[in-house]
Amino acid sequence: MIDRKPIRVLAVGLGNMGKSHALAYHNDPDFEIVGLVNRSKVDLPEDLHGYTVHHSYEVALAEFKPELVSINTYSDTHADYSIMAMEAGAHVFVEKPIATTVADAKRVADTAKRLKKKLVVGYILRHHPSWITLIEKARDLGGPYVFRLNLNQQSSGPTWQTHKSLMKTTSPIVDCGVHYVDVMCQITDAKPVKVHGMGLRMSDEISPDMYNYGHFQVIFEDKSVGWYEAGWGPMMSETAFFVKDIISPNGSVSIVVPEGTKSDDVDAHTKTSLIRIHSAEIDASGEFKKLDENLSMADEPGHDELCAREQEYMARVIYEDLDTHRHVDDAVQSLSICLAADESIRTGVEIEL
Repeated sequence: MIDRKPIRVLAVGLGNMGKSHALAYHNDPDFEIVGLVNRSKVDLPEDLHGYTVHHSYEVALAEFKPELVSINTYSDTHADYSIMAMEAGAHVFVEKPIATTVADAKRVADTAKRLKKKLVVGYILRHHPSWITLIEKARDLGGPYVFRLNLNQQSSGPTWQTHKSLMKTTSPIVDCGVHYVDVMCQITDAKPVKVHGMGLRMSDEISPDMYNYGHFQVIFEDKSVGWYEAGWGPMMSETAFFVKDIISPNGSVSIVVPEGTKSDDVDAHTKTSLIRIHSAEIDASGEFKKLDENLSMADEPGHDELCAREQEYMARVIYEDLDTHRHVDDAVQSLSICLAADESIRTGVEIEL
């Protein structure tokens, strides 16, 4: 292995995702944590006890002069924090969504291009072997496609508190939707044309101008159609909370989750158990020619390991000078679709993209 100098990283935000990414840096010899940042006091896993937690991002950025800034804060800070980091000379890893408006997302993307800084957005499913397989098998079927995707979460206690905090700035269909819309776009590779959304506020505990349940439909230029649904809260059902179906004229590819999986289990949001491939081909008697094929996804990576894979990719991007322009453009596009759905829900009007 080539001996290379560790990348000096400042990890900002120490919630669920931030802790996982900080652990990835701690355990990877390609990185050296120079500082952790969180606005409030936070309990950290034992491996992170040796690092000082700073409360001011601006002060830490100026003091440590990191080569990489990892931004895992609430969505409304993503754009400004990313731009501040790049203008200070650092590369950026930013959790999804890249921003909360299309204009801000483009501003981040343009800054990376202008300053020639590496920018990677936290699309964790792009590093998951099962989801990579799902996308490959769906593309093998050929389009046009029907996408049936959802991720509802029946949340209570600390998880509901987290969801309420997230909904101060971002709706469920935007926060989670960018992942699954990105999957749709990778499979069809066609331009999105129209979006129509519907939603409902089902709790007095959230702002009157926010909704905790939404779904939308998107139409693509190749005639593919997609449906995505997301709801958070104690009222959500555990029935059919995780639907991942890709359908084409030639058959379908589906993710089947383990029996008894709970909707607020973070690991369950990426675990697949198995991928089921169905062929639409029939014989002369009208019966299916092939039995469904089940691909076992045993021993697939958990949440922390997936975060580690994201950071392994981040290291490769920096060390090998990989081009991330398409990756960033894809992140802007998936966000644009979800924000159009959000606009449709709020206005009651179909949005043309």
